[in-house]
Amino acid sequence: MSAHNEQAEKVTVRTLRQMKQRGEKIASMTAYDAAFANALERAGIDFVLVGDSLGMVVQGHETTIPVTVDEIIYHSRLVARGLGRAMLMADMPFMSYASAGDCLKNAARLMKEGGAEIVKLEWGELEIDMVARLTECGVPVCAHLGLTPQAIHKYGGYRVQGREEKAAAKMKEDARALEEAGADILLLECVPMGLAAEITRDADVPVIGIGAGPDVDGQILVLYDVLDIFPGKRTRFSKNYMEQEGSIHGALETYVREVREVSFPTEQYAFR
Repeated sequence: MSAHNEQAEKVTVRTLRQMKQRGEKIASMTAYDAAFANALERAGIDFVLVGDSLGMVVQGHETTIPVTVDEIIYHSRLVARGLGRAMLMADMPFMSYASAGDCLKNAARLMKEGGAEIVKLEWGELEIDMVARLTECGVPVCAHLGLTPQAIHKYGGYRVQGREEKAAAKMKEDARALEEAGADILLLECVPMGLAAEITRDADVPVIGIGAGPDVDGQILVLYDVLDIFPGKRTRFSKNYMEQEGSIHGALETYVREVREVSFPTEQYAFR
């Protein structure tokens, strides 16, 4: 029986915080349409992200940068129709929150037109003020740290973040500042597992990892990686559950179960 059948209560940011307090792992994944959203719902997923990863896995771009707010809204509408219990998170795409005015306007559109229940933005020096302003306006926020794909050209490639002592200290400082500004969730991508564990212990809000090891509060992966249907290079932190289970529903249910049991991710899917 799936977790959805066992617990039908709607997931909110409060639910996720309570799960962290109880030591229960949070399972999440990306989706871009109603059918896959419903499959994740039936598998017992806690929240679904309409990520700007759609630029790569759906649209075929080399990066997430071309994705627009209108496109995120369109896919959020589709995903919302497939969900019941699970919470819906939507990405704020590249340059959609470059100013306070743009940030508030676009976050409002994602919620009012796209049905999002929380928005996600990637960390930069300006984002603490953005998180604080969104929080003041009643918008739940997920702050994304570590490897932030919208800044891929600045990084010069997809690289693990926070390995050097100075960079690790800065990331811990940023995580604390974002939480103090009102972030409801922190998301760490491609962060050494020891650093991710420290940030998770220090944070009162849930910390979700992707390539951040097993000691965070929950995991997220890209749906198309899990189902082995993305034609690009497989990321080290993604596991091919389709190969393991042989069916979409089996793959998604096994992912949720392994996250809950902390049998995923193993060190094979993490960074030191």
